[in-house]
Parts: sequence; C-alpha cells; structure tokens
Amino acid sequence: MKHLYWLDDGAWSKIEPLLPRGRRGAHRVDDRRVISGIIHMLKTGARWRDCPAAYGPYTTIYNRYHRWGQQGVWFAIFEALTGQSGVWGGAGAIDATHIKAHRSAAGGKGGTSSRPSADRAAAAPPKSTP
Repeated sequence: MKHLYWLDDGAWSKIEPLLPRGRRGAHRVDDRRVISGIIHMLKTGARWRDCPAAYGPYTTIYNRYHRWGQQGVWFAIFEALTGQSGVWGGAGAIDATHIKAHRSAAGGKGGTSSRPSADRAAAAPPKSTP
C-alpha cells in the first residue's frame, strides 16, 4: 500500500529509549511497526478494524495503544519529546466554529403527522353529530 506511515530512523531513535522495558508477559512484537500503525490510525481517523495488515493485527495495534494510554506511557513519551507536560493550568476559552446536530434536528425529511397539530385542530370547524 502506498499511503502507509512509517517512523523514520530519526524519529525512532528518539522514541525507542522511552519505551517500557522488562515488563512481564508475552514478548512484544516489533515496536516500530506497531507504533507506526498506531500513528497511521490516529492520523487517518479510521476504525481500528480497518488498520492495514502491513502493521500487523489490528487487535495488537489497538491493545498496545489502549494499554500504554492507561499506563501513562504516551504521556511520558510526549513529555520527553516536547519538554512540556501538555497540561496547561492557565485560563482558556473554547470556541466552536461549527456544531454537529442530528439530521432530524433541522426538521429534514418527514411525513405528515397522523394526529393533527394543535393549530389545525383549533382551526377546524366543530364536527356535527347526526
């Protein structure tokens, strides 16, 4: 596949010393391949299940991402590479330039209601009984 992301030697040389070592459990598969797969999936925004086979099984990619996230490994790597914690304690403002709404929120496609609305019921003349 031509649009796969692979860590280059410079990036890998910075990340490799920061990876956890000597942990119990099964022997880890190629870290560089798995981390490249994680970065690829985060960049594309695709489902984990759609991870290209070149990175290995998608379950391995997701499990490594999830476990290291819970253990704080990604935070430590980010902090070591940037020199910042990534946590900002100052005041901030959030501005959303767009808001997603459900398709039915705009009134979209719909049919006539089976029961009359209050306006139509009030405007209709009273029914006469025979």
